[in-house]
Amino acid sequence: HVHLVESGGGLVQAGGSLRLSCAASGRIFSSYAMGWFRQAPGKEREFVARIMWSGSSIVYADSVNGRFTVSRDNKNTGYLQMNSLKTEDTAVYYCAVDVPGTRSYDYWGQGTQVTVSS
Repeated sequence: HVHLVESGGGLVQAGGSLRLSCAASGRIFSSYAMGWFRQAPGKEREFVARIMWSGSSIVYADSVNGRFTVSRDNKNTGYLQMNSLKTEDTAVYYCAVDVPGTRSYDYWGQGTQVTVSS
């Protein structure tokens, strides 16, 4: 079992930066992946980025490519560095862990609010 706790959300002006963290308790194996998602009010949850814990593969949504950077350290923490933030990036951001062999992400964090003001 993996428990995820996110932090780092907040209020920032457009053009600013934030770094989200996702601390995982429980072992994260190199074959696992960590994904980041977001959900804005009145909208469906959407994919933001994904990183294999081995670091071998990173994928970004087109809407954040070039502005956001996903990474992880060796202490079971994943990060989402968000630069050049836009008002449309306002959402609750979630991290999740995908265990191989399942069809969906298996573990989810509680979410952290990111609000970008104009």
